[in-house]
Amino acid sequence: MKYQCMGFFNKEKMDALPKEEIDAIMMECQPHLDELFKSGQVLMDLGVAQEMKSLQRIDGKVQVISSPITEPTKVLGSVFVIEAQDMDEAIRVASQHPTVQVSSGEQLGWELEIRPVHTFEMKS
Repeated sequence: MKYQCMGFFNKEKMDALPKEEIDAIMMECQPHLDELFKSGQVLMDLGVAQEMKSLQRIDGKVQVISSPITEPTKVLGSVFVIEAQDMDEAIRVASQHPTVQVSSGEQLGWELEIRPVHTFEMKS
């Protein structure tokens, strides 16, 4: 089964840090990412930019909407997909991610959410 893992951070706390401190924290992340990738269970890993548009069907037409962030302190920063037998294994694998391994993340509101996902077959 596949699991989508989403890493969140507290924007206000991250924005309060000088760039040098953020860079140092990000350097701490790399060894944990290396261990996560060694598991062989990471199918995809993406950093997420803060620019966002929403698409919604309104009156029969697709509209592009500039959506404000609904929770300005909790912001999506990364998404990765792993393969695991069950939620327990997904938790074990995802717990190697820097979001929950780097100690500074605790003060910066880093959080990891794990959800089972289903894939849809493309018909040719």
